[in-house]
Amino acid sequence: MSNLISSSTPTKMASMAIRGCSFISSTANNKPSSSLTLFRRLSCSASLYPARLVRHPPDLIKWVRTQGGFVHPSVRISELDSYGLGLVVSHEIPKGSDLIALPDHIPLKFGESDGGDDASFSVLLNLVRHVPEELWAMKLGLKLLQERAQLGSYWWPYISNLPEAYSVPIFFSGEDIKNLQYAPLLYQVNKRCRFLLDFEKEVKSSLKNLKPDEHPFEGKDVDASSLGWAMSAVSSRAFRLHGKKLEDGTHIDVPMMLPLIDMCNHSFNPNAKIVQGQDIEKEKMLVVAATEIKRDEPLALNYGCLNNDLFLLDYGFVIPSNPYDCIELKYDGALLDAASMAAGVSSPNFSSPAPWQQDILSKLNLAGEDPLLKVSLGGPELVEGRLLAALRAILASDMEMVQKHNLNKLKSLSVEAPLGISNEVAALRTVIALCVIALGHFPTKIMEDETALKQEGISDSAKLAIQFRIQKKLAIIDVMRGLTRRVKLLLSNESIASQS
Repeated sequence: MSNLISSSTPTKMASMAIRGCSFISSTANNKPSSSLTLFRRLSCSASLYPARLVRHPPDLIKWVRTQGGFVHPSVRISELDSYGLGLVVSHEIPKGSDLIALPDHIPLKFGESDGGDDASFSVLLNLVRHVPEELWAMKLGLKLLQERAQLGSYWWPYISNLPEAYSVPIFFSGEDIKNLQYAPLLYQVNKRCRFLLDFEKEVKSSLKNLKPDEHPFEGKDVDASSLGWAMSAVSSRAFRLHGKKLEDGTHIDVPMMLPLIDMCNHSFNPNAKIVQGQDIEKEKMLVVAATEIKRDEPLALNYGCLNNDLFLLDYGFVIPSNPYDCIELKYDGALLDAASMAAGVSSPNFSSPAPWQQDILSKLNLAGEDPLLKVSLGGPELVEGRLLAALRAILASDMEMVQKHNLNKLKSLSVEAPLGISNEVAALRTVIALCVIALGHFPTKIMEDETALKQEGISDSAKLAIQFRIQKKLAIIDVMRGLTRRVKLLLSNESIASQS
């Protein structure tokens, strides 16, 4: 999509998706070693309902209880038809009841002071510091890999219950990655795959010629696939909760994996919530019933008001009719001129705004030094405020009228026609035309996608890719419908006013 955020070609993504996995061979001292009996090969294929890491893992509920945690007697692990393994209740539970409580020593966290003077921890810490902050899941993922490699790890009963594969796009085949058909997500997938391939080299270099007591992974080889498994395990299951309290009273957000709690599924209308005390060192992590929970009802938390890009990228699923889904566009004068002319606006000047309009664009960070040109359509706002304000200002001819309104008013779709009905109709029709252009950049139509989903033998990752692009197209159509209704209402009100 030329005017959507651009993406590199996914060659490296394909290579990432087909690589073998080797988190089972020993390299220390060049001595051959068989796989640990507790380990299985990591799978590079995406799977909607993958097996757990070992065939018969320990009872996780029993382990949490024996470690001083609390699990409500009615909470049990069960296979859910739509979601794989999850938590359900066997009897009705009243609102406000404690469901799960974890003492502070049960969550899996990573702290730079955890390892003391341990030589292997110093190597691990050095690797963590090479991970960019935006990929925070890889930082905790390295700790997860360390514990997975360690025989007798405290967290093994939890880790053995983790899935052996994840349905995130970094493990899609090259063809299924292309089937996403959406440049912003392709860019993010490519970026993560490129990081993992480069980081593999960094890890191998750091682990080369280490003494056995210095090796953070017990002599096991770590490659891009095992790194990807660990990063996906964390991104799909970890919570960012309050950590150590600072002097100013605020807390540092600390990523942590919460055994058992992370088996709660997602809902925008959850029946459970996490309650965390102010003093993390003394309080337990609590999951409390947010509503009355009926018998056989799955436990669900709200993972966040996220778009489908993040749900697929981090969690490996797509939400149908996601109210927070949106599409990303690049603010481009030539594109907007074309959209305005297609919408019937005469002589738009997005490519050559007047100086006072240029000043407004700069205030919106759509022009000037280091502008943020990424804008979005969809979600609760329908039109991102910065884009709406720019359209209203550029399509206006009266400088004084525009300048008497503050930017917040121009950015709000709830403020009806601040610069007049004609200006508003022109702005909204330009957005509708943008939506038509965006839809045209998808190689397939929704009907073709729905037919593809019905094909026999279609893989899980192919289904996810097709479902994702269908939802993107439906999000665009929802924006068009919403704005078309607004245009009709504006014109109807204008007609009534003129008749009066």
